[in-house]
Amino acid sequence: MTALRIGNASGFYGDRFDAMREMLTGGELDVLTGDYLAELTMLILGRDRLKDPSAGYARTFLKQLEECLGLARERGVRIVTNAGGLNPAGLADAVRKLADRLGVPVRVAHVEGDDLTGRHPGSLTAHAYLGGFGIAACLQEGADVVVTGRVTDAALVTGPAAARFGWGPSEYDRLAGAVVAGHVLECGAQATGGNYAFFREGARDVRRPGFPLAELYEDGSCVITKHPGTGGFVDVGTVTAQLLYETGAARYAGPDVTARLDTVRLAQDGPDRVRITGVRGEAPPPTLKVGRSRLGGFRNEVVFVLTGLDIEAKAELVRGQMTEALAKSPPSEVRWELVRTDRPDADREEEAAALLRLVVRDAEEGVVGRALSAAAVELALASYPGFHVLAPPGKGSPYGVFEAAYLPQGEVEHLAVLDDGRRIPVAPAAGTRVLDEVPQPPLPPALPPGPVRRAPLGLVAGARSGDKGGDANVGVWVRTDEAWRWLAHTLTVERFRLLVPESRELTVTRHMLPHLRALNFVVEGILGAGVAAQHRFDPQAKALGEWLRSRHLDIPEALL
Repeated sequence: MTALRIGNASGFYGDRFDAMREMLTGGELDVLTGDYLAELTMLILGRDRLKDPSAGYARTFLKQLEECLGLARERGVRIVTNAGGLNPAGLADAVRKLADRLGVPVRVAHVEGDDLTGRHPGSLTAHAYLGGFGIAACLQEGADVVVTGRVTDAALVTGPAAARFGWGPSEYDRLAGAVVAGHVLECGAQATGGNYAFFREGARDVRRPGFPLAELYEDGSCVITKHPGTGGFVDVGTVTAQLLYETGAARYAGPDVTARLDTVRLAQDGPDRVRITGVRGEAPPPTLKVGRSRLGGFRNEVVFVLTGLDIEAKAELVRGQMTEALAKSPPSEVRWELVRTDRPDADREEEAAALLRLVVRDAEEGVVGRALSAAAVELALASYPGFHVLAPPGKGSPYGVFEAAYLPQGEVEHLAVLDDGRRIPVAPAAGTRVLDEVPQPPLPPALPPGPVRRAPLGLVAGARSGDKGGDANVGVWVRTDEAWRWLAHTLTVERFRLLVPESRELTVTRHMLPHLRALNFVVEGILGAGVAAQHRFDPQAKALGEWLRSRHLDIPEALL
């Protein structure tokens, strides 16, 4: 059977607008997917729905489709997207109205059953992560456009694959292969050179990376590639980086299958082609993940600029003044961070300045709004020399909290809703398996002793990091067997904690993936209550891996 060619045109709500047209005109495709949802997006859509009950979906998808629906129809490309967000039925209706206005005959179906907000009082949103078989049912019944709410990102690929190849729910190896392909595609240009650790190598142009596609085969294997002539590049490194993104242990669980990331084999299959084989799958866990978001209160911040001499003393002075000023109505949470961006004897004023960041949170808006503004502004002529702030604090702004819950698979009514109104129930997984940790594989032989040089880790290792609720993961990989022998022995949990001091009081778990020459570190709680709470300077841990790569340690000269 010929390959199923599945492309991606969106990795997040706000991704490159022209990507849908680029993917439809750049080469052959069977299915075009778009991933618009993330933990923060669900909160944003939830707030939209508070203002307008008919909202709750990604409106940019409709604007993209206005340009591209006729083109997709002409080329026989089916579109599958989770842009439905909190209101997939509403988006499906909007697509039908758009199609009627454009005179493009298409059948639009949607998937529902994920919305569990009514079962979780106090939540702004509560949605189960559904699998791909609802999408498959829609496609098997002839849908040209399938709109979903909160499905797993990989379901946008497993659904079309199951529909094309007729996979059943117990064909775990094939489904796991599609999950891995879907995970590589889901973040768009991150698989084609975007956000890539080694972006400076060679003559690669990553200014405008093309979007990725997978040639998926009936046995679950695939080739990751991109349309000819588009920017960026696809190699084992870019695919490895995306495989590690926002994952954790070797068992990567989903509602349809648990994919074993420790079985993935990657091989360069020609220019801009990486073949993925060997993926094994197991029965999914008996529970579905439910992502809940709620309003956590209000936050505000002010950044004091400290310039020149006596930085530490200036910080101590203004911190004491602000603490005293806020004492009458102290916020429930106060965080100070001094960022030493200053240089001695600097040629530019900005280079002589450090930043002192104050963040406050409280259930009451007034406590973090007017009180903070007054306290900071009143110090303008009565504090450290050179007093100024990046911007005056305004009103307190609401922040969100993300929480994960779990419930038995059978408690969710998963439905495929067809263009003619028929509603097809999708059965929960028939077989399940409790999710256990995979025993850590044995370490490779250590490198023989030799001369070393103090240098940044990033000279030999790539990294990619991201968020999962309040946790962060940092995937670190190398490109030779010799470097792997060194990395596996050197970058222990203890060494990681030394290099990333923020993690020293937190639980850090290391997972080994020898076939990828990779280590995956999960740091629990480093992001507080999740991205919407903006707990730290880098609230989604996007740059945590790059910070780690910049840290110095003793590296064998043979690897440099």
